[in-house]
Amino acid sequence: MKRALWMVPVAAVAAVAAVGVAAARKAGAAARGGDDRAGDRWLTVTVNRPTEDVRQDGKLPDALERLSDRIDVRLRPAPGDRGTELAARLKEPTPPASASLPARLAGQDPRQEVRLALREAKAVLETGEVMLPDTPPTTRPTPGGRLVGLFGRRSGGEGVL
Repeated sequence: MKRALWMVPVAAVAAVAAVGVAAARKAGAAARGGDDRAGDRWLTVTVNRPTEDVRQDGKLPDALERLSDRIDVRLRPAPGDRGTELAARLKEPTPPASASLPARLAGQDPRQEVRLALREAKAVLETGEVMLPDTPPTTRPTPGGRLVGLFGRRSGGEGVL
């Protein structure tokens, strides 16, 4: 009985501490003068090619060239002489509603298109083609095959599971 009574105050203290940490982070971002809008972040991949090969004749890879009117692109040598950092971000800030979890799951987040273009550009620059998984993942519809298909569709837009 004594153990159960101690559990409630400990859980309440943990919840208050979590709220306090979140508030402190938000206040710190506001104090630094920067806003933490996700659409303003640079999305970056490291390409295992020299910088001259990444931007041949002043042109971007085709996947990024298609978005050139909507994105800013930055190239610089990767740390440790390990290729080139290829970074892109949307010119216009992403509205909070389109960066929400439901919008991301529905494939309506505009950053997903930038992530996909960066992955395609990296694949083409390093291997010459974009490798795709076999379709269908199994020869007959099974619960495991449906799960693999779901994960494949989910990771296609976001890049992560």
